[in-house]
Amino acid sequence: MKRTFEKVCVIGLGYVGLPTAASLARRGVSVLGVDTNEKTVALINKGQVHIVEPDLDILVSGAVATGKLAAATRPEPADAFIIAVPTPLTGEHKPDLSHLEAAAQELAPVLKAGDLIVIESTSPVGATEAVAEWLAGWRQDLAFPHREDDTAGVDIAYSPERVLPGRVITELVRNDRVIGGLDRRSAERAADLYRIFVDGRCHLTTARTAELVKLAENSYRDVNIAFANELSVVCEGLGVDVWEAVDLANRHPRVGILRPGPGVGGHCIAVDPWFIVDSAPGDTPLIEIARQVNEAMPRHVVNAVLKAAAGMEAPRVACLGLAYKADIDDLRMSPAVRVVQALAKEIAGHGDAGVMVVEPHIKALPDELAGIPGLVLVPLEEAIEGADIVVLLADHRPFKALDRAMLDGKVVIDTRGTWR
Repeated sequence: MKRTFEKVCVIGLGYVGLPTAASLARRGVSVLGVDTNEKTVALINKGQVHIVEPDLDILVSGAVATGKLAAATRPEPADAFIIAVPTPLTGEHKPDLSHLEAAAQELAPVLKAGDLIVIESTSPVGATEAVAEWLAGWRQDLAFPHREDDTAGVDIAYSPERVLPGRVITELVRNDRVIGGLDRRSAERAADLYRIFVDGRCHLTTARTAELVKLAENSYRDVNIAFANELSVVCEGLGVDVWEAVDLANRHPRVGILRPGPGVGGHCIAVDPWFIVDSAPGDTPLIEIARQVNEAMPRHVVNAVLKAAAGMEAPRVACLGLAYKADIDDLRMSPAVRVVQALAKEIAGHGDAGVMVVEPHIKALPDELAGIPGLVLVPLEEAIEGADIVVLLADHRPFKALDRAMLDGKVVIDTRGTWR
């Protein structure tokens, strides 16, 4: 069985798929990136990017210029396929695997014996097996490892990303990979693929274990963030500075409390715990409570703003940041968006009252905020100058560098502890 990979097809060119495709291309592999968004495809084929991530634009531009990276809206035959499509939640906190199923269906016609499929999309336990079942139904002429032994014709593995937005390019290369195969050969072949550009160690296991490891990593973070957020609410009620309390508590050699904030966002930490809950209902009280604590934080921030505005005739509120963390443009599941949306409905549009949003990484408000009366996207200086209340929601560099004298005479609600 061949172990070389002359051409790789990456399906899904988002925050993980595009950096992965570009990283492979930089190592000399011919890569076709596939995305359903025609504008994204056209932009990449010009050597440009549609997301904010340090050094990604340089990497993509160089890969396209050398002919090693191209984009299209449909998969083509390749030696390996990496699936990095969204796996969102339904309104009932159930995993939605429709994008994963659609990607598998798209690649099914171009599959051949000897190909490798690696799923990177964060998925509930058993999703890799489900992909194999779907493919076996569509391609009955091929053998798949969930039904066969060493005679399998197509190898299938699961290897989740474990990168930090803002450091994706570096961490894709340096971080260890957990690689779970539907059989041992699938795991070994997937490791061969990742070793092309990964300097970290490749840890081989089963697909189910790899799926749970990814969910466990982000659930661990969510539980610890929930403790910090709950502690911040307690401190507020007791008149204690939470930032000082956390700093002092962390001087204990075995304590490492995280920093509280306005909630949890992004496609991973705010979503993955629910995948475990869905797979093991009744066995996850701690994980469920942590989710409830973190999901309640945006409302807590809104209430703090409304309390500050109670004595003002027509309050003007400046909300700094929409991204879920610093120095990126990712608004997915962002608690800041929820805060602004609620404030816009409860404050904006009443006389001269309104909400001004500052987000240096976007050019227009997202759909869920667009068109709300009294809600506008403005430059930083304009927002600060016209505000009665300033709410820091994301600690972007421009906000950290703000001249604090500009905040004199204004009510400041700092959810990140940036302006202590």
